[in-house]
Amino acid sequence: MTFEHSWLLKSEDETAALAREFSLFATAGDWIGLSGDLGAGKTTFARALIRAYCSEPVDVPSPTFTLVQLYDETRIPVAHFDLYRLEEMSEADELGLDDLAGSHLILTEWAERLEDRLPPDRLMIDWQISGEARTAKVTGFGVWQARLERMVRVARFVQDNAPGHAREFLQGDASARRYERLIADDGQSSLLMDMPAKTEPKPADGSASYSQQVHLAEDIRAVLAVNKELVAAGYSAPAILAADIESGFAIVEDFGDAVFGTLENYGSKVTLPIKTAVEVLADMAGRNWPCTVGVDDQVHTMAAFDESALMAEADLLMGWFWPLVTGTEPAADRHSEFTALWQPLLQQVQQEEPVWVMRDYHSPNLIWLDQREGNARVGIIDTQDAVLGSPAYDLAALLQDARVDVSVAVERKLLDHYAACRRACDPSFDETGFRTSYAILGAQRAAKILGIFARLSKRDGKHGYLRHIPRVSAILERNLQHSVLADLKTWFERYLPAPLREAV
Repeated sequence: MTFEHSWLLKSEDETAALAREFSLFATAGDWIGLSGDLGAGKTTFARALIRAYCSEPVDVPSPTFTLVQLYDETRIPVAHFDLYRLEEMSEADELGLDDLAGSHLILTEWAERLEDRLPPDRLMIDWQISGEARTAKVTGFGVWQARLERMVRVARFVQDNAPGHAREFLQGDASARRYERLIADDGQSSLLMDMPAKTEPKPADGSASYSQQVHLAEDIRAVLAVNKELVAAGYSAPAILAADIESGFAIVEDFGDAVFGTLENYGSKVTLPIKTAVEVLADMAGRNWPCTVGVDDQVHTMAAFDESALMAEADLLMGWFWPLVTGTEPAADRHSEFTALWQPLLQQVQQEEPVWVMRDYHSPNLIWLDQREGNARVGIIDTQDAVLGSPAYDLAALLQDARVDVSVAVERKLLDHYAACRRACDPSFDETGFRTSYAILGAQRAAKILGIFARLSKRDGKHGYLRHIPRVSAILERNLQHSVLADLKTWFERYLPAPLREAV
């Protein structure tokens, strides 16, 4: 199956613009082939595409004589091949096409010379001279079929809702969501969110998938609903400027780049941003939150972050982290003991009055909005997986950050500050019970994250997340010191002690 689309390009500037658009979708491991006569536009496009991955201007020589030119310092590594002078197919092996295919974007001029050696997952662009213009006939094969079709739909959505805006790459997260910054002629910006509906296959036994067990958002409706309610309550979540719910597209408010984790002294001192973020959570804990929110004539239901969902998250440690550090699958008795130890702990945190829990309320998803006032200075993004649960969860996510070092002293001071805020609004606030829930959910979240980082490495090839494991292991260890977690601490000491966890 294939998908085809053609562009008529009337200038080199339009060719460069198309290349920049493709740079928003193509990444390392992809294969783009260029074909067409001499002077048809192949090299112009290739140079523009490579420059789109550069943060600074760079010279892009033609590899006509060298046959291959590598770019390893670009946003993604690129291998630029020119096969015009290729005489024998055996020469292709010597160039390292196959060796580079897993680590680089493969960009190949005169790709048709590979004939039956073309990969099944590829994007082919056939360049044709049309008078003074050029026609780029683009065909997506394999995984590129759906991606090319979505690229075309995204372009139409942007043209309809933000015409004339420049489109820039914006680093996303570990999810399937994709982001762009849209910049108008006057410099004002907004963000494009590209969030396809989940198509996670169901387990063969008919049980719920992991996403369903833990209530992860299935489509963009969750973002629209949660942001709408947060803004109505006076918090700063990105306002929705335009949306195509069925397609999974939205243009939202741009909060800028003052991400918490990049701020000076973040985590090493009690700074105003993190202190305000704590106060936001204390304020949210005192509100009555709805179980449903209307969006686009439909109803979005806020799922309960119940015992089964929390257990499914914690079990990621057994499914992914255990095999990573031990090289074996966990024995059934050890797995059963792990589950049994968690059950009464997770039942205990269910006794609190539930509030909206963002789940990822931490440094990558909080943006400091200095021009605003009060709690509105904390911009909250990545809201789609919000659920109803214990207020201790988000505080643990903030003060026990998996990606940024928050010192123990800062954590303790801010935990005390949170408790003081809660007491000031509610003299009956059960501080002892809250601190117990904080330790339980901190340990649960650390176990989950160890599993997620192992999964990202093993399944998705994102090995960079492994560098955070020592930090997350130390967070787990601190939480395990609470007396209520004594039995679970013994289990970890016996089967997954800190030295083993951190030897990844």
